[in-house]
Amino acid sequence: MKKIAVVILNWNGQKLLEKFLPSIVEYSPEATIYIADNASSDYSISFVKSNYPTIKIIQNKGNFGYAKGYNEALLEVEEEIYALVNSDIEVTENWLQPIITLFENEPKTSIIQSKILDFKNKEYFEYAGAGGGFIDKYGFPFCRGRIFDTIEKDNGQYNDTTEIFWASGACFFIRKEVFRELNGFDSDFFAHQEEIDLCWRAFNKGYVAKYCGQSTVYHVGGATLSTENPKKTFLNFRNSLWMMLKNLPTNQLFPTLFIRLSFDGIAAIRFLTQGKLKHFFVVLEAHFYFYSCLFKFLRKRDTNQFEKYYKIKSIVFRYFVKNGKFFKQF
Repeated sequence: MKKIAVVILNWNGQKLLEKFLPSIVEYSPEATIYIADNASSDYSISFVKSNYPTIKIIQNKGNFGYAKGYNEALLEVEEEIYALVNSDIEVTENWLQPIITLFENEPKTSIIQSKILDFKNKEYFEYAGAGGGFIDKYGFPFCRGRIFDTIEKDNGQYNDTTEIFWASGACFFIRKEVFRELNGFDSDFFAHQEEIDLCWRAFNKGYVAKYCGQSTVYHVGGATLSTENPKKTFLNFRNSLWMMLKNLPTNQLFPTLFIRLSFDGIAAIRFLTQGKLKHFFVVLEAHFYFYSCLFKFLRKRDTNQFEKYYKIKSIVFRYFVKNGKFFKQF
């Protein structure tokens, strides 16, 4: 059995598989490749079977989204390392070897992310992950190479290997035993922020996440759900609150949540002033959904939460008030 499994979650993604599977097959000789299919109704699976007979197919019984989709599929994958790769990722030659070497040489490193560049503009980092992720005190995620909507050009400034707080679900490596110890992703999230929640839970148990700048992939981003879709806004706002409720240190929990809810209110008003009424209403919907599940998610809290989980206190203040647009300014 090979050491690493590349597992691609698919839902009606035949066109993406046609475009991006060739690079994965060509440049992943170290891996067993799987397609985890969320009950697609197109010809995705027949295409894979006809053109890539060595790829293994795992057929989920429904469209379970990212979180439960991977949870169900990975029950059938026994390789030591999982490489969870979006169907809109193009990989490069030798992308896996630096990751495997890092896992072999650093037993405490349990989660790794590659350098993620923009497939449509390959000189720039891509929004979802860029050069590795962090959060601020109020749960706002940001990356080396991407702060809110400011994207950095790749000039080799993040070609290093360094510890991060979260790895992007677009190209997410994790040891099998750690994924199973943590019971995988939280399936209630469906999609968005579930990888940050998983990394936070891993962090609270003392595991280390790293970024590996010697491994490069290109990500389309928004291929399954665009940033303009109100559903994406809803999932991001709701899931961020759930993530914080589960993982914040006990003595910081409610004061920090209150401030975050206030920030969300400001964001909702901003949507309103921009004429984005659907986005305004889904922020409200996300908050009501959060309140309705409050006790359920309080019961999911672990007994151990580290105090210092954040890189800086407020990325909102740094970005909008102090004009801190780039990671190296922090």
